[in-house]
This record gives sequence, structure tokens and C-alpha cells, in this order.
Amino acid sequence: MPYVRNLVYLLILILISPWLVVTALTKGKYRQGFAEKFLGLVAHFPATGIACPRRRIWLHAVSVGEVNLLEPLLQELEQRYPDWEYVISTTTKTGHKLARQKYSRYPIVYCPLDFSWAVKTALRRIKPDLFVLVELELWPNLIHYASKVCPVTIINGRLSESSAKGYKRLGLFIRPTIRKLTHIAVQNQQYADRFEEIGASQQQLTVTGSIKFDGAESNPDNPKTLELRRLAGIADDDIVLLVGSSQVEEEELCLDYFKTHLDTFPQLKLILVPRHPERFNEVAGMCQQTGIPFVRRSAMESGNHANIRLLLIDVIGELGAWWGLTNIAFVGGSLGSRGGQNMIEPAAYGATVSFGPNTWNFKDIVELILQHQAAKVIYSREQFEEFVRWCIESPEQAAAMGQAAAELVADQQGATGKTVDILSYL
Repeated sequence: MPYVRNLVYLLILILISPWLVVTALTKGKYRQGFAEKFLGLVAHFPATGIACPRRRIWLHAVSVGEVNLLEPLLQELEQRYPDWEYVISTTTKTGHKLARQKYSRYPIVYCPLDFSWAVKTALRRIKPDLFVLVELELWPNLIHYASKVCPVTIINGRLSESSAKGYKRLGLFIRPTIRKLTHIAVQNQQYADRFEEIGASQQQLTVTGSIKFDGAESNPDNPKTLELRRLAGIADDDIVLLVGSSQVEEEELCLDYFKTHLDTFPQLKLILVPRHPERFNEVAGMCQQTGIPFVRRSAMESGNHANIRLLLIDVIGELGAWWGLTNIAFVGGSLGSRGGQNMIEPAAYGATVSFGPNTWNFKDIVELILQHQAAKVIYSREQFEEFVRWCIESPEQAAAMGQAAAELVADQQGATGKTVDILSYL
């Protein structure tokens, strides 16, 4: 079966190779880590591997969101098991870069693609005692060969309704992969039920809650946020509207609103944080077209920006800290087709949170927040304008909504400890 999968992967690779080549040449994507991804020649480890006298844990985090999620988990693991060794792999270039910034004390590698030769080579080099997949990575060859070497577990697992339907259509192909998992720690009972539907047994499953609640910073006076406040020239009486993890629809909406109401609310500042780094220059062009003076984060280290009311954050890994100086939050990826982004971070700080209706990737979290009247769903341009106006003109009510969000996040914490308990006996 692994060799059949190799053939299928190769055929798909051949079909999409023209697009891959064009994207690699024009955007620089997919070039970095080629030997690690396609051949399993992971950095930091020799061909025969090094037998480690300590327990070695391989943690796989696909991209930026999963890399950030590792922070509270690693803190807890290091505190309980300081003698364990950790290896972190990522899939995306941005995730890899952030992991190297946050966890430079560990080996950071690219995860091999799901070709049997690449997977086996990487496993032979790393020699893990435990393989941990963050949230959901059901690559058959990866799980098949890793399970021959060590226990394999999913942590903070989530399975959307659409993904569950897709896996159920695969039927006999996905069930053997699921059964090779030693354990699956999921965020809620709904996800546990969906994993059962695609082949997991009840014995494999544990509901731990979401580590994302534990990893959310709640103190706006943390050193990083204070430094950003100083760099951006944010005063105590400024009202900060931050649109985070944005895509084009949301950028057009907030820039048009800001241009129209620039004089109406002179204390209002707009901070834009695009989701994808390759769009930074495109969004800078959109800002320039408004005619409003703006500054990019990459140029913010020098100069006084107190009078600049439009800021573009064109670096990765800082969004969590920027949420800390936010009064009014709009979580992006929710007006288009991406399915939303993490709204826990602004909620934890007590910002007044809003997002669009397309949040199926965070359906359970959205339902919880809305049940507690701790956020607002924005369906249209008119509702966006009404929401921002309400936040500015009714500050006490807006603050109460933000406080409800912060209290909700605090009440949901505790998943990290439960997850480490599971990892300790695998």
C-alpha cells in the first residue's frame, strides 16, 4: 500500500508541477527545505541517526498557528521533564521561520512529504521515541512508518464537518491510518465523535479542551506589547482598530471605512495584519491608494509614528502581541472563503471582538463565544460601520463585551496539563 500511495503522489506531483515551478520562481515558495521535504534529509541529524540517551519527542506543527500553539505545551513539558529532548518540524516556510525564532534551542526541520523513502529516511535520522502531530495531519505513509518506530499521537485534535465528510469518502483507505494512531487528544466531544465516524475507537480518544486557550496572553502590559506600543506611538487615549489575519475583502472594507471616517473619529487608528507574507507589498499598495499616510512595521524601528494613524504589520509572528494594544478587533479570514482565524487571542486581552460569518474552521469556539455574548458577527459593510461606531460611542458597553470574552478564555484553560499527562505515559 505505501508504494501505491507513492505512485499516486508522483502522478499528482507531475500534474501540478507547472504550477509549482511558476510559484517557486515568482513567489519563492516551495524552494526552501527541498532535500528535507522530498528526500527526508533532515538538518541537524546524520544519515544513521544518533541514539539519544534521553527521551526524544518529535513535534510536528504545520504552520504559524500550530507553531504558536506549541509554546504553552513546551513550557509545561520542559518544567515536568527537563531531561527530554525535542525536535520540531513544520511544513510551511513561514512556520519554519517562526519556529526558528521562538524555539532556537531545539532542532527545527521541515517535515518530509508523504513519500515512503522520505519518511523512512527522516525517521532513521531523528530516531524519535514519540511522534506528536498537532491538530490534524493524517498522512498515511508518515503515520504508517512512524508507528513502526514509536507511539504516534494527535494533540489538540480538531476535525471539521467538511473534513470528516471527505475522510469518510476515503473509507477503507483512511481507517488503517487512524487505527495506527496510539492516541488522539481532541478539543471537544464533537470532534471526538467525528474521529469515531472515520475509524477511531473510543479507547484511542480523550477530550482535553483546546491548548489555544492556555497559550493566549492576557496581560496587555507584557514586554512585547509594551515595546510595540512605544514603536507605534500609541497613546492612552487612542482607539485602536486592528484587522488581523486579513484577506483582500476585509482589507478593502476596513480601508474604505477608515478613509471615510478619518475625520469623524480623530482618535481612531487602524492596524492591518495580512494573513500571508507574500501579500505584504500588495496590501501596502492598497494603503497607499487611500492617500492616508501609513507606516510599515518593517520600517518602524526609527522615527516618531505618534501622528501616523494607519499601520501595516509586514512581519510574521507578532500578531499575538499587537492584539494586546487593541480596543476593537476584527478577526480576518471570515468574510471570504478561508473559514476564519483564531479569535481566542484578542478575546483573552479583553478586546471587543468581531468577525465575519464564515468561521467554520472555528465553529465550536465561535459558538461558545457567541453563547456568552462575548463577540459580534459582522455580515455586511453597514454592520461593520455600526459596530465600530458602537464601540467608540458606547465604550462602557464595548468594554463589558471585552471583559466577558476575557473571562470566558480564562474559564476554558487547562488543556495543556491534560495533554502533557497523556504524553507522559505514551
